This record gives sequence, structure tokens and C-alpha cells, in this order.
Amino acid sequence: MTEATEQSKVLRNAGENRYEVWYGAELAGFAEYTERGEETVFTHTEIDPAFGGKGLGGRLAKFAIEDTVEREREIRPECAFIRSYLEKHPEYSAHVVSGGE
Repeated sequence: MTEATEQSKVLRNAGENRYEVWYGAELAGFAEYTERGEETVFTHTEIDPAFGGKGLGGRLAKFAIEDTVEREREIRPECAFIRSYLEKHPEYSAHVVSGGE
């Protein structure tokens, strides 16, 4: 699954166990995860400060969460960034396993 605009694209890189957001030809950030049973455990998210203020973190989180839901997996947000995004978007709460760091 991939989502793209003229300047950016977001994709799941299953080989690296992470979701990536690209800005032009540059990797702007990623959300790392592990697969554990029926859960996708988000462990770390990072956006390069050079790409701050472009909304890429939100696009990355939304894509990662929606892809996880589409794959019928439960979300375990151990990463503070993903957890914060989910707190602001309660529409995904049915797919979230509680507990975290």
C-alpha cells in the first residue's frame, strides 16, 4: 500500500518493518514496528527536523494506522508519537490494544 502526493509519498516497507514518508527523493521519516501475534507494535517514530512543519508526521501516522487496520491487525502504540496521534483520533480506538511503555 502506498499513498502519494506531488511532493510526498508514504509506504509500508515490510522488509525493514517500518512505514516511511518520503519528500521528493529524500526519506523524511519513518515509524518502526514489530509484528507480534495479531498485533502490530509501533516502537519508534522519527521525522527529520529538516522536514518539520509540512504535516508529514501526521500523514505518516494516519497511513500506518489505516494500513494496520486494513490488514485486520490490532495496534499496540508503544511509541509516544503514534500513541499521541491515536489519542487525538478516537475513531481508531476499537483497534488499539491498551498498554504501552
